[in-house]
Amino acid sequence: MNLRKLRIRTFAIILLIVAILSGFTIHLFAQQIIRGEHYALIGSSTSGTAPIPAARGIIVDRNGIPLVYNDTRTSLVFESPFFPSRETTAGQTQRNGLLASLLDLFDEFETEWIDFLPLEIQGGVPVFLEDREADITYLRNYLNLNPYATAQNVMDALISEFDLEDFPLAVARNISSVQFNMFRLRYRTGTPYTFADEVSDELISRVLENSAFYQGVHTQKVPVRVHASGTLAPHILGRVAAITREDLDRHSESENRYRLTDEYGAFGIERVAQEYLRGTDGQKTILQDRNTGEITEIVDRPAQQGNTVVLSIDSRLQAMIEEAFPRHMADMAHRRHTNIPVAGAVVVLCTRTFEVLASVTYPTFDITNYPANYHTDPNRPIINRALTGLYEPGSTAKAGVSLAALQEEIITPSWTFRCTGSFPFGGMTFRCPQVRLHRGRPVDLRMAMVNSCNSFYYEMGRRLGYSRINAYRSMDGLAQPTGVELPEAMGSMDSPEFRQQRGQNFYAGNNLQTAIGQGNLFTPIQLAVQSATIANRGTRMNAHFIQSVRRAGTNEIVRITEPQILSQTGIERRHYDVMHEIMMDSATRAGTTAGRHFGDLPVRIAGKTGTAQVGRNIDGRWTEFTNGIFVSFAPYDNPEIAVVAVGEGGRSSEPVLPIVRDIYQFYFGSLDQMATPLRENVLL
Repeated sequence: MNLRKLRIRTFAIILLIVAILSGFTIHLFAQQIIRGEHYALIGSSTSGTAPIPAARGIIVDRNGIPLVYNDTRTSLVFESPFFPSRETTAGQTQRNGLLASLLDLFDEFETEWIDFLPLEIQGGVPVFLEDREADITYLRNYLNLNPYATAQNVMDALISEFDLEDFPLAVARNISSVQFNMFRLRYRTGTPYTFADEVSDELISRVLENSAFYQGVHTQKVPVRVHASGTLAPHILGRVAAITREDLDRHSESENRYRLTDEYGAFGIERVAQEYLRGTDGQKTILQDRNTGEITEIVDRPAQQGNTVVLSIDSRLQAMIEEAFPRHMADMAHRRHTNIPVAGAVVVLCTRTFEVLASVTYPTFDITNYPANYHTDPNRPIINRALTGLYEPGSTAKAGVSLAALQEEIITPSWTFRCTGSFPFGGMTFRCPQVRLHRGRPVDLRMAMVNSCNSFYYEMGRRLGYSRINAYRSMDGLAQPTGVELPEAMGSMDSPEFRQQRGQNFYAGNNLQTAIGQGNLFTPIQLAVQSATIANRGTRMNAHFIQSVRRAGTNEIVRITEPQILSQTGIERRHYDVMHEIMMDSATRAGTTAGRHFGDLPVRIAGKTGTAQVGRNIDGRWTEFTNGIFVSFAPYDNPEIAVVAVGEGGRSSEPVLPIVRDIYQFYFGSLDQMATPLRENVLL
């Protein structure tokens, strides 16, 4: 029995030895035969590693149409393992000669290179560039100069720092610019320096033909951001730019740190979805033959593109509104204050999910020309009026006040109030401009809404008071965060606390005025949220631009935005049913302003007009004018979308009605083409 066990153990040991020897043999074969050429190449070359830039994820609309995507360009970069070093005098001399030659080559080809130095030569004299104070301070600190060092002092220090005494001043200045920027961007092994963003094939050929001289100067394919249209939703999409110091520091402790050379979302979806859109850089080994200078690259780890961000926006609807809105406003010049520039905003929400289907601001800008002179343009095209523009709601506030009064049992649909054109209260008399329509007759809720009777709502304000009105407005989403991912203004509701913050008094009469919308400031997106909340009978959800985030190439869901209930008004359904009917009558009744525009649509809409008097400093003069507003939803009995339009300078709401009509015709005339949330297994 013992002999048998001994034989088994001996056999097992022999098998183990054979397995180990076989493993060594296979490994040796792989190293010497299969990968022998690879290791021979490494042995005869200077090597180093460098990142492979990853492409950002693309941004698409709800139909999968690309809005922001990537192209590629060829950049010229300096790779640290091969580029002449500053560690020795000989290395600095070689570097200066290489840069002088390369700069001369770029001049010959009339090609731009990255020039960051906040100093230039004018008439043979160094001068600082305007509006570069922070960079000038950084440069002085780098050179250990005092805060009062002149441009000449700085230039002298740069020449000394980089041993440029033998070069003409202009050439020395340019060589200094490159080397200073290399330091600023922490050029080192693993962090190449980009000398030029986009280089022609002809120039690249000249560099490669002289690779033995231009040591460490390599080409790199770099993804570059492209907008399908520079004017389509620029306030929403945003742009990327060089990462700021603040963003760099904010991510300093994170697992995936950033480099100073990285791009980062500057604003818009590009910023708020930065961590989803950011790809993962790969890594490559660069080998340069010691004898021939020939470059070989080996991919160690491929780059991974960032995720695809799917927006709720319908780009066709967005584009239609962007084209038609200013045109309609201009065509309605006879209904506008002619001294007020055409401006305003349009928002379209899905009433069932609170997805933003369109968000248009005018005036707008071309994101591909950013920043141009947009920040100094007196018409302020940079402002996202849809999300941050604050407007008094005017008579559009009356729908919400009506619902509050119904729920609080202050009125019934048949309750009436006699409008005489004046409403005495608190020692003052408040006027109703619609008295000619009422002629002193009793006015019920329907007539008060359709004819926009101020006296009726003065009485509602007196009975409800600001506190109850504001409570319902808050539940409707007014002066509240809407949930959108982008920055938005909060707005304000009139109250003693609000007046006190502004150093003003709140009077009893303000209860009346707030009921007709005065003293309140809301954004168009908030008005759209309120309209959608009224449309779906009291449930407010989070408005949002991002529908989902999906893995590039596979469509795997990374994140999906589910509608979340933010508040429920508690108003009974029967009151909403009444208000839907009245708002439909208000928007479509023959003979009314709105009825002329919406009476023959394929669906019946519900809506309310509004005009708010405001004042603004225009060309150094205080100017009073009115804004026209229209809030709506459709179909009135089974709502799908809410549409809000604000037109600055409208003598009434009429200048914004044509664009609202276009939106409903577009939406309900092409429902078979309107996409629902992006389907599964659709490759993006």
